[in-house]
Amino acid sequence: MKNTILVPITIASLVASWYIWQAAPEYIRQGGPLLVLGLTLLFLALTFAIERFIVLWRAGGRGNVSSFIAAVKGAVHSGDIAAAIASCKQQGGSLANVIGAGLESYRRRRAAPDADNDDALDETRRALQEATALESPNLEQNLTALSTIASIATLIGLLGTTIGMIRSFHAMSRAGAPDATQLALGISEALVNTALGLTTAIIATVLYNHFTTRVDAFNNRVEETGYEVLKLLEYREESGA
Repeated sequence: MKNTILVPITIASLVASWYIWQAAPEYIRQGGPLLVLGLTLLFLALTFAIERFIVLWRAGGRGNVSSFIAAVKGAVHSGDIAAAIASCKQQGGSLANVIGAGLESYRRRRAAPDADNDDALDETRRALQEATALESPNLEQNLTALSTIASIATLIGLLGTTIGMIRSFHAMSRAGAPDATQLALGISEALVNTALGLTTAIIATVLYNHFTTRVDAFNNRVEETGYEVLKLLEYREESGA
């Protein structure tokens, strides 16, 4: 997510959090203005999650990924590199971009006047590695933000708890009978902030682990497919097909 989009989203989340806090029941408002920041972090975590869902969904391309891989491997095995490249262009997405880049490099190298089998395979291997390195950051983007939100939300909840307890002890420390209203207000502030901070941290942590697992699985699939395609090309070169 670009900064030009992130800034207005953050501002919108902050404004929405303020209005939600103002319209919330009295026991929620007693959590204090710190809840606005907690709600903002929750909205940002959900925003990053939606953005990651869309990006990872698009990374697979337009059609079924397994069918696409089978079609590419079949075309490469039969020696129809042009058909394999056409399948990559039709599929789109990160996986197809990586495999397509490798096949394009192979075809270009094989078409050169001084074509050499080993050079063509080496160029293909380098192209696959470079394309993978270019695609991976796009898949991993904003995952650090989710992890950071989980940590900050926990600290904000702890801060709200501390402030609430300070208010409570201050009410208890007054001479004579403790101020029951201030005591209850401090306890309410502590508990509400704790609940929101932990809820946001749990959601952000679950989302971070979920997306990290999906990205790792996708990267493994890209590497596995690239390796299989490269082996098919090596087999064809060795067999002279």
